[in-house]
Amino acid sequence: MKRFVLLAGVLLLNLLMPAAFVFAEEDDNGGEAKQELNLTPDAKSAILMERDTGKVLYEKNTEEKLAPASMTKIMTLLLIMEALDKGELKKDEMIRVSERAASMGGSQIFLEKGEEMSVDDLLKGVAVASANDASVALAERIAGSEKAFVKKMNQKAKDLGLENTQFQNSTGLPAEDHYSTAHDMAVMAKKLLAYESVTDYTSIYEDYLRKGEENEFWLVNTNKLVKFYPGVDGLKTGFTNEAKYCLTATAEKNNMRMISVVMGADTTKERNAAVSKMLDYAFNHYETENLYEKGETITTIDFLKAEQQTVDVTASESISTIHKKGEKDKKVTASTESNESLTLPLQKGDQVGKLVVKSKGKTLSTTPLVVNEDVNKASYFTLLKRTVRNMVK
Repeated sequence: MKRFVLLAGVLLLNLLMPAAFVFAEEDDNGGEAKQELNLTPDAKSAILMERDTGKVLYEKNTEEKLAPASMTKIMTLLLIMEALDKGELKKDEMIRVSERAASMGGSQIFLEKGEEMSVDDLLKGVAVASANDASVALAERIAGSEKAFVKKMNQKAKDLGLENTQFQNSTGLPAEDHYSTAHDMAVMAKKLLAYESVTDYTSIYEDYLRKGEENEFWLVNTNKLVKFYPGVDGLKTGFTNEAKYCLTATAEKNNMRMISVVMGADTTKERNAAVSKMLDYAFNHYETENLYEKGETITTIDFLKAEQQTVDVTASESISTIHKKGEKDKKVTASTESNESLTLPLQKGDQVGKLVVKSKGKTLSTTPLVVNEDVNKASYFTLLKRTVRNMVK
């Protein structure tokens, strides 16, 4: 075990917080919104969440287990983006399509058995056209089989603390015991949006695959709000007869990003109207104050037996506070907490602590802090030089 000291105390931030936000902290179940608002009368369940803080501004039946349909692909996209981030997958890599992937029904880009397509184009197929065949092709590449990939999906749900989600496939095609909730979908979306480049794909309204070839395919985004609601740049629609019309949407305005989930609407019009009402409510009544950007250095750690003795510790996600407009009257503190022990080596992105943001003693958010580079065990020669240097000080 390698122990280290995390070099940071409590950071007093001269930021202002409203009484309304403190109330939200006291009632994490959306008490204010629940009592006074009915933004989604035509949906079975819904939730409105601010991305950075994870604060719920509105909710309706958020723990009801429902079929998520193709919103399942939010988890599929999350595992794809993780693989890209870790270098386990490359966007220019060509993937050979299996017979099983090519046989997927429902939404598809009509992949053929033996066809080769780049990860970049397959990712477009999933994000824009909700393609089941592209989802399975990527799942098989990442995990070896869709079954193994689904195991990773369920493990990731467990890691995120999602107790009311279970997947049977990577696509959202109807299956027994395949379910999630509005709350869980919002948490998955929050995690996915930490990979900011995902909106480069989910924001595309139309594009082409196999451009200029006989089997050229026109991609049109299944999420029409990408075109018709300012600031919407994702994330994922869904529809089956059981699930009805579903949508997990995200929009950014004035540096505030919202996540809005609707499940079980009878029509696309009702679904889009519900999402639009929630987004209107958020942008009309709330604003955020940014504390740290994703990747910003928060502090450093000193390792006694690492090749790099001092390593920067950075924010794994952007960190903000949220308040009702015009109600800035509270101070906020942010403090770092370190893991007591770590085992070397560490990989870039491994968590080594957390940043806790509080107001009046109440925790507003907790964000993992990560190392910004690989940390390897020191060689014998490095340790010798370090010992000699300390002796002559």
